[in-house]
This record gives sequence, structure tokens and C-alpha cells, in this order.
Amino acid sequence: MSSSLLALVAVAPILLAGVLLVGFRVAAKYAMPTVYIAAAALAWVIWRVDARHIAASTIQGLFITFDILLIIFGAILLLKTLEHSGGVSAIRRSFHGVSDDRRVQIVIVAWLFGSFIEGAAGFGTPAAVAAPLMVALGFPAAAAVMIGMMIQSTAVTFGAVGTPILIGVTEGLSSPELSSRLVAAGVSFAEYRQLITVYAVCLHGITGTLMPTLMVMMTTRFFGANRSWTEGLSILPFAVFGGLAFTVPYTLTGILLGPEFPSLIGAAVGLMLVTFAARRRFLVPRDTWDFAAPDAWPAGWLGLESNKVQDDHGRRVPIGLAWAPYALLAVLLVITRLPQLPVGSLLRSVRIAWVTILGTEVTGSTTPLYLPATMLLVAVAATWLLHRMNGRQIVGAVRESSRVLLGAGFVLLFTVPMVRIYINSGLNDYALDGGGLLPSMPIVMATWVADNVGGVWPLFAPAVGALGAFIAGSNTVSNLMFSLFQHGVATQLAISGAMVVALQAVGAAAGNMIAIHNVVAASATVGLLGQEGSTLRKTILPTLYYLLVVGTLGLVSIYGLKIQDPLFGERRQVVWEFSNVDSRIPNRLHNCPFTSSPCSVSCRESSWP
Repeated sequence: MSSSLLALVAVAPILLAGVLLVGFRVAAKYAMPTVYIAAAALAWVIWRVDARHIAASTIQGLFITFDILLIIFGAILLLKTLEHSGGVSAIRRSFHGVSDDRRVQIVIVAWLFGSFIEGAAGFGTPAAVAAPLMVALGFPAAAAVMIGMMIQSTAVTFGAVGTPILIGVTEGLSSPELSSRLVAAGVSFAEYRQLITVYAVCLHGITGTLMPTLMVMMTTRFFGANRSWTEGLSILPFAVFGGLAFTVPYTLTGILLGPEFPSLIGAAVGLMLVTFAARRRFLVPRDTWDFAAPDAWPAGWLGLESNKVQDDHGRRVPIGLAWAPYALLAVLLVITRLPQLPVGSLLRSVRIAWVTILGTEVTGSTTPLYLPATMLLVAVAATWLLHRMNGRQIVGAVRESSRVLLGAGFVLLFTVPMVRIYINSGLNDYALDGGGLLPSMPIVMATWVADNVGGVWPLFAPAVGALGAFIAGSNTVSNLMFSLFQHGVATQLAISGAMVVALQAVGAAAGNMIAIHNVVAASATVGLLGQEGSTLRKTILPTLYYLLVVGTLGLVSIYGLKIQDPLFGERRQVVWEFSNVDSRIPNRLHNCPFTSSPCSVSCRESSWP
């Protein structure tokens, strides 16, 4: 079978997901089980992966799914607990009186508070929280949904206390090939992941600084009485200040502390700085911008919830006490993640593992106490005590969170195992003519892309991440699906794999702005169902901005700044090839330079340029 045909077969399950979810609008709960079956069938029939390895990969995927679902549950439960305690209403009250200028409210409520919610909860919650809040402040429902979708950009890669990196990239890159290369280079996976984090946070820091400006400009253009871009530009100094107030601490936090904290700390610092500045009218224009009178709004701007204010469940919590659980969460995360403290290693010592699942090389494990979910649950318990909640309120919060979990959980039960089958498909019986085994599906796709696209790939790498998020509605799932593929392309091209994976993660964050699932969820919170197409036509503009700028930065970093990958630390470049599938049959099977045993792929070495 030719390399092109194999690559087409490898990408078929992903294309099937896109056709079902986007083309035929099949619900994910029906589409993803179908995609899982297709991936397993291709692995068995074409890649000749035996049933034991397919089953073992499925079980390994379930271990990962457990981690993701536990984080989702903890994040949503904290938010729902605050809703039932009256904390969310108190947080909403804290924004009243800061400014009557809608442009200022967009920067503070949408960009900064929405990014904080993304850092704490992720998984589409910023739009679900911020959109109703903006409607309550007097925004048209359609404008609130558009802005709510744009929130899900810069903060997303480090949303839900770093889940897209900690789970998506970690498990997406978990492969025998990369592990052996890291060992040979003397680099731990944690160090390599931190390098990806640094690259990603810098790409976001540069690109995301203008996002609040774009939010304001798009609001004045599409929802202002004069349909004017320039009315948004008139607040440029304040909007840029709001962007920098988030992206500067965000970038520094990612570099110094790791992937759990950038969105959480960046948004918290930004909220304090920008709210203080707005109250003192620092950089705020003298004129005040507002929407036209509500009776002049088109019917398509209004939702069923447009005149409703969020229920505070009959309780009134002090504003400081309302923010306390999130402050506690940040402190707990710092304490458990700082390597200088013993807390993290103590929590990691509690490990549940299944080694050599079903007698295969595949292993599944989880460290439940070290997951951010544990810190989230501690914050929930603190909320219960600090806000003096009763049992009925906690039961209500648990019931609502469980309902969300069941919806996401069923889909992930098939999505993540499908990804693990993809990655582990290199454990097969497909013997190549010249010796060795057929590489995994991501490596096959990566080789084809490297052969046909070439060195300009960093420009397109973010778009692949965005495609994954558009289909799956999740940065984490996009990283799970495409991280190894992206790294494989980089290895083929002998460029920095860490940078290309960072481009994947950043592109997947941008793709959240056009993810259909997120648009539907945000629209539902304000009763605006049926307007998803109109929202997508608008949010495609900031998505294209993000992908173009990030892709260009990737090209400049790799070819202009000539950043190097630690895997090429011995001044060698190693190009992985599945040589025998397109008539390039080697004379002998090479020994892998990273392991003591023969590879299933051949290696070509040359001097580093």
C-alpha cells in the first residue's frame, strides 16, 4: 500500500468525525462511538494490531478519561456551589458601578473575568457564565454570545488549571518512540512539557494582547448603532492596557510556575489592575459608548433570557467571601506544584496503575490526589463552610454538576480510547518488506505531511489544532488527537518538536472560538438557539487573526530565531521514516540511536545546520 493511501486511511476516522459532527450534525454521543469503532477496525484490519492491544489501549484511554472527568466535575461543582451559595451573584455585583461604558465592561467582565473562569473551570464554562452576566448588565444576547466565544481563546490552553497541557499534550505525546528519544537526550518528560508550556505561553502572550481590542471593535461594528469599527478603536489605549494586564503576568506565570497557573493568575492580577484603573478612569475615554435603545434592537439580537437576572438563591454573600474559594484554589495549586515543597511528591505517591495491561506493553495509571480536581474539591468544601450552606444547596450543586458530567463523560468514554488506539497502533504485526513494523497512524500521517508540505509547516500547524477543536469542541481533545502527529511532522522536518506542539496547543485554543458545541452551549444560556450560524460568521474573524499571527510567529521562531529542540542536543537530526511503504526500501534494518533494539522505522542522521 502506498504512503499516500496509508495516510488517507490513517486520517479517515478524524474525517469521519468531522463529517458526522459538522456535515450531518450528528450528536457527539452518537458520532464518537462510531468513530471509535472505525478507528479500532482500521487498527485491526489495516495496521494488524491484535485484539489484546486494542483492548489494552481502550483501557489506557479510560484511565485518562477518569482524570479528565474528575477535573471537569471538580471545576463545575465549584462553580455550581458558588451559584447556590449566592457567590456568583456577589461576583456579578462587584462589577456594577465600575463603569457605564460598554467597552470598559467588555474588557473587565468578558476578557478578564471570563479568562479567570476559563483558568479555573474551562470546558466551555466562561461563555456559560459570562454571557448571562453580560445580558444582565444590558448587552444584547447575540453580542453576549459572540463576546463569550471570543473569551475562549488566549486563556484556553491553560484552562481548567492546565488540563489541555497536563492531560491533552501529556497523553497525546505519550508514545514509546518519544520516550526513548527523551531518555537518550537526558531530558525528562516534565522538562520537555515545560518547554512546550513556555513556547505556548509566549505565543499566546504576544497574540492575545490585542484580543480585548478585537472584542470591543467587533461589538461596536456588529452591534453598535453606527456599525463602526472606529468607535471600538477609540478605547485602544485602555483595551491594550487590559490585554497587557492579563498577558504579562500570564506569560511570566507560565515560564516560572508551569501550565496550571497562567490563566488563573494572569486573569486575577489583570482584574485587580484594570478594575482599579477603570474606577480612576485611567486611559478611559471621556465619551461613554452604549448600545442603541433595546426597543431598536433587531429580533435576532434578543434571547429568551434577555430580561432575566441570574437567581442568587435567596442569599447575599459579601464580595470578598465570594472570591475566597478561587483565591484558596490558587494557593492550593501553588503549594502542590512548587518543586521546592514536599506536598506534590506526597500526593503523587498515591498512584493507581495497571502495568502491562492484558499482558501487553501498554500501561494505565492515575495519581488522583495530585490532580487539580482534588484542590477544586477542597475549595468546594471551603465554600460550603465559609458561605454557611445547607445540605440541600450542596445536593443541588452536585446534582447539576453530575448532569453536566454525564453529558461530557459518555462522549469522552469513546473519544479518548479512540485516540489511544491511534497512538498505540505502532504496536502491530504489519511487517515491512525491508524489516521493521509499520509506524503508528500519527507517524504515518506526519511523514506524508512532511513529504508534501515541507518546511513551511509551522504556518499551518495551528490550523490543525483549530480543526481538532472545531470538531471536538475541546482544546484537550484536539491535543490528544494531534500532538503526536504534530511532533512527528517536526521530527521529519528536523525542526523543534516542542515549538510545533506549542503551535498545535495554541491553534486548538483559537479553534474554540468557532467550536459548534461551544456556540450552542453559550447560546442556550441566554435562550438564543438558532443563531449559531450568525455567531460563527463573526467569530471566524478573530480565529483567522489568531491562526495567522501564531503561524507567522512559529515560522519566525524556528527559521529566524533558530530555536533548537533538546532532542537534537547532540547536534544530530534524526528523521523518522516508514521507508518501506513507498518503494524506498533500505538495505538493512538500522539500530535505533535511542534504544538498544532495532527500530520499526529507519533513522537518517546528518549534521545539525
